[in-house]
Amino acid sequence: MVTISRIYTKTGDQGETGLGDGSRVPKDHARVAAYGTVDELNSVLGLALAEGHLDQQLTALLRGIQNDLFDVGADLCLPCKPDEQLGKVLRVRPEQATRLEQAIDRCNANLQTLRSFVLPGGSPASAWCHLARTVCRRAERDVVMLAHSEPVNPNVIIYLNRLSDLLFVLARVGNDNGKDDVLWVPGGSG
Repeated sequence: MVTISRIYTKTGDQGETGLGDGSRVPKDHARVAAYGTVDELNSVLGLALAEGHLDQQLTALLRGIQNDLFDVGADLCLPCKPDEQLGKVLRVRPEQATRLEQAIDRCNANLQTLRSFVLPGGSPASAWCHLARTVCRRAERDVVMLAHSEPVNPNVIIYLNRLSDLLFVLARVGNDNGKDDVLWVPGGSG
């Protein structure tokens, strides 16, 4: 259990922050950017949930994803060590991405076949899912960028990749299972 008794510590006043292993890095470090974007994604999902027009099953799914995203943030906050023992540190696991794949398959089964690209929008819930999808893609890019310079749990990248796919599907679900999707019309701006 986590206990938080003080909100401000003043330890970041000089532009540095502490990682999970106690080391300090600049607040613009690629690792901080990556888990910061994951936090932003989680907040967008909170807005989608606050919209309140999701059924119980989708609400439970998004709440589970929010918890997973805290796992992703915790994973990214703690640099991987070469001698790390499996199971001793909270890391994103393959079965978390598998759960997303199962949700994609379940939700996608009821969707109309796409004949064009989908524009973000439609219902408010759909629009929030589209925004979450784009923030998720940015989080994925941030993690990939971090992985170019430091070891990263590959399951984090897989999880975020699957999550962006699921968010696209959920955006379509939010548009009456795709019936109210706003479709791209090439050259259709005028």
